[in-house]
Amino acid sequence: MLFGKHVNKYYLKYFWYFFFGIIALIAVDYAQLLVPEAIGNMVDNFNMIEGISNWEYFLKPILMILGVAVIMFVGRLVWRRCIFTESLKVSADIRREMFQKAEVLSQRYYKENKTGAILSYFSNDLETIEEVFSQGVIFLIDGVFLGGISLVKMFLINWKLTLISAIPLVVLLVSALLLEKVMDKKYTARQKAFEDMSDFGQENFTGIRVIKAFLKERKELREFAKVNKKNKDANIAFVKFDAFLNVLIDLLIYAVIVLIFCIGGYLIFEYTNGHNINFTAGDIIKFIGYFDAIIWPVFAIAAIINMTARGKASLRRISTLLDEEVEVHDSNEVINIEQGKLKGEIEFRNLTFAYPDDKDHPILSNISFHVNAGETVGIIGKIGSGKSSLVNMLFRLYNVEENTLLLDGYDIMKLPITTVRENIGYAPQDNFLFSDTVGSNIAFANAQLSENDISKAAQFSAVRDNIEGFDQKYKTMIGERGVTLSGGQKQRISISRAVVKDPAILVLDDSVSAVDIKTEEEILNNIKKLRAGKTTLLIASRVSTVEKLDKVLVLNEGKVEYFGTNEECMLHSPTYKRMVELQTLEKEMEG
Repeated sequence: MLFGKHVNKYYLKYFWYFFFGIIALIAVDYAQLLVPEAIGNMVDNFNMIEGISNWEYFLKPILMILGVAVIMFVGRLVWRRCIFTESLKVSADIRREMFQKAEVLSQRYYKENKTGAILSYFSNDLETIEEVFSQGVIFLIDGVFLGGISLVKMFLINWKLTLISAIPLVVLLVSALLLEKVMDKKYTARQKAFEDMSDFGQENFTGIRVIKAFLKERKELREFAKVNKKNKDANIAFVKFDAFLNVLIDLLIYAVIVLIFCIGGYLIFEYTNGHNINFTAGDIIKFIGYFDAIIWPVFAIAAIINMTARGKASLRRISTLLDEEVEVHDSNEVINIEQGKLKGEIEFRNLTFAYPDDKDHPILSNISFHVNAGETVGIIGKIGSGKSSLVNMLFRLYNVEENTLLLDGYDIMKLPITTVRENIGYAPQDNFLFSDTVGSNIAFANAQLSENDISKAAQFSAVRDNIEGFDQKYKTMIGERGVTLSGGQKQRISISRAVVKDPAILVLDDSVSAVDIKTEEEILNNIKKLRAGKTTLLIASRVSTVEKLDKVLVLNEGKVEYFGTNEECMLHSPTYKRMVELQTLEKEMEG
């Protein structure tokens, strides 16, 4: 069995499953040991009556065997129902706990840990935990009770023969205990190899279009061959060691059986020749039957040592996820806004921010500006100037210093995270879409939205005509990460998903870069007309995207170079003026 702070609670939660399952298993173990006794008595009775057929001597053993069959049938049905159900419930509970924890972990965790590695916790490692809670419980009970009762019955028949038989078994158990650490190490290496292979495969399947476009199939195949070989070698090393342990068990067991026959045969010979030894042919039948019954517990004990070692390794890996600190959470002095609605006022006050893994190099420095509720603000700057990092602060994806970022005058660090995120609509730069229908992706924030609401959101982002042209319209499956759509379509569906919330603050992170000028103008006109009175932040690469907005924020190397109208930026921001000149020159050259 497996113990640890993340699994101990389930023994109490599913106590009755454990209780009735174990009771039924013990009943089955005890009942099956009545069979050797019945057969041994039949042999002795047959010898006493010198071969004369008399059913009175055989009826009781036969009825006993039939009764044992009934008990074993009912008992096995009960313990399998209880123990296997319990293990599945435990596995489901741990998986739910892991998923809940994964959802609240910070961006830093996902930056430091690869997706394939995390998914291996939910597959191989969790399957091992489930195995310990099912097979492990069975092995433990069989090892203790079936093995213990068998030893007692063997001891009552002939204690000397029992001690001789037990010596190899003790050697086996001691060896298995000593080899546990080796097994643990090999299993951990095996899991790590699988994790690496899983991560490599996941990354390749996600980027398959890039691999094909650059004709790198052979290169990736060679790299996969290396990862696959490491996985194969780790598995072979584990299997070899496991096979060695099993062969050692078989060797010792059959050696003991030969020993029992030799010594038992000698004792029967002495008994039949009138020596003071009480050991009959029925006794050796019983003894062999009990020893045969003890073979499985020996296997079970060896197996549970192996299984527990693997279970501990898997539990340690799962615990790294469950024990991970939740860095972004609600403050102890949380401020609850009436009805949970924000107006959309945004203020940065000397905000400086560095990513957790690079605290010595701030990505944003002394950011200060104020956006009134209802304003439409463009954010522009060179690549790497901190535009996306700036808007990420609004979602509480990271912690910031108190009173450096305010929404409606409230410190964002004291607002409930759910309140902050419910009032913000977001179209990210990577336009992540789910492998679902177009309609479900747009209605992601609220699955109860009508098709009319979804259609209005699609019209807002100028993608409705494209969707209406699909055979299945809003029920069209878009494939993993929107693989069946063009870049512009993905961007506009992402915008639709953000605006359908009708949020107080809408953030579009370079969300019109893949559309043509006409479509961009249509989206900007819809923002001006349909989001009047609501705040919109629009990150852009083109000056033409932001020049007609209320204000423009110009960032340069993580600092605010200027914040004001288009005309003011032209006068006071060298970066903005240079971008206007370059893009004007670009248009002239195209012309």
